[in-house]
Amino acid sequence: MSAKQPVSPGAKPHVVIVGAGIGGLALALLLERAGVSYVILEKTSSIKPLGSAIAVSGQLTYLFRQLDILEEFQDKSLLYDEAHVHDGDCKPTYNLDFRPGAPMTGSDAYIVARPILYELLYSKIPKDKIHLNKRVLTILNGDVGARVDCSDGSTFDGDIIVGADGAYSPVRQGLFKWLKKNNKLPSSDDVPMPYNCVCLVGQTEKLDPEEFPDIGKSICIFNNMTSTSTPFTWATFTTKQHTICWMVLEHLNESSSKEHDSFRNSDWGPEAASAMAQATRDFPILNGGKLGKTMGHLFDKTGKDLMSKIVLEEKVYKTWYGGRTVLLGDACHKLNPAAGAGAMSAVHDAICLANWINVLPSLAVKDIEAIFKEYYDERQPHVMAAYQSSVTLAKTLEKTTAAAIVRYLIWHMPKWLWILVLKNRCAYRPQASFLDPVKDTGTVRPCEQPSLIKTKILLDILTKKQRVVSSAPSPTTATPVIV
Repeated sequence: MSAKQPVSPGAKPHVVIVGAGIGGLALALLLERAGVSYVILEKTSSIKPLGSAIAVSGQLTYLFRQLDILEEFQDKSLLYDEAHVHDGDCKPTYNLDFRPGAPMTGSDAYIVARPILYELLYSKIPKDKIHLNKRVLTILNGDVGARVDCSDGSTFDGDIIVGADGAYSPVRQGLFKWLKKNNKLPSSDDVPMPYNCVCLVGQTEKLDPEEFPDIGKSICIFNNMTSTSTPFTWATFTTKQHTICWMVLEHLNESSSKEHDSFRNSDWGPEAASAMAQATRDFPILNGGKLGKTMGHLFDKTGKDLMSKIVLEEKVYKTWYGGRTVLLGDACHKLNPAAGAGAMSAVHDAICLANWINVLPSLAVKDIEAIFKEYYDERQPHVMAAYQSSVTLAKTLEKTTAAAIVRYLIWHMPKWLWILVLKNRCAYRPQASFLDPVKDTGTVRPCEQPSLIKTKILLDILTKKQRVVSSAPSPTTATPVIV
């Protein structure tokens, strides 16, 4: 599908995107298609995508069709229709059936290795627009522009700065420092982000189907093991590439969180992974529906540079923007991985923000903050819903009476209630207003997307004005008559 010719006001901004994660790349690709100028600043010296697997449903596949990358994505992904949940001994407790969600959204659901999705988005960005080894030191919000200063002495000027730089976002820190100086920062945002889990993730090398029978199947085999006697949850996902993505979560209490405090500012990387892998390598996993393998078998088939550990926080900030600076993804809302909604929420942020950046009426701060408010007003309720879901799922791992009740309710959830849960989850299916629209075929009506409705109206008005101007007769010079 070809995108229609981008239409937006004449005074387009130049956008400086800090962070080349999935959210930052999604925004860059959208701005690329909208014809909006941008650069990406990435602190690492090389691009090495890490992580486990990502579930992608109809909440994103309409956008992928708009961007003309859906077929590539499907070729790299496995269909995903069910999650098998077990206790710590791999005894089945319940299944989560996602198949009813396909007709609701009008799209199948898929599992893709996070590095694969990352590489797909990265491949669509012109490489001259990505600047590596750019660690942000300071940001400057000015009346007539903004600036990012990096540790290597380089500076980048723009009209808008987007902090897509993760949970420890230097852009957020700089923005909050500026807002606090001007007495505009809520007290709840002026405290460290709380955290309650440690995550170890990775992806194996290509595996032999004879040793791992689930490899090569046409659907993703997703097994989740939830221990009630230890603070751990672990999960495995098969991929189209004949690998297994895996994740181990340690759910922290007040005491154990202090023990892990030294990892608070750690990046995704292999340095801190070995000890946790050693401590959890005997955890059992299902292989072809049978016991006999452990997490250690997967660890041993995972390159050390593709295994990473990080402390994961959980918070939704009240402040997402100020002046010419706006936050996206983990920089403004960090969700517990139990809900599996972090990456999808970041891409949803990017869609909404790109829609508004494309119709920015002027480069004045007041107009920039006005579109940032529209972005916040649309995205914050959906993020809070995902946050509440992640909190509920995380509580099932606690050793309390309340957690036991929550587990019981989930394990014995009636089908009608599960259908209602799926309906609520799949209703938000955003699209970009400046690309050819894709017909939504879901049986559940998509919820209102203000950034699509409002910006399409503005684009239609602008298109009509441009047609009037282009159809007006050009002024001509009278030809002298010789007599």
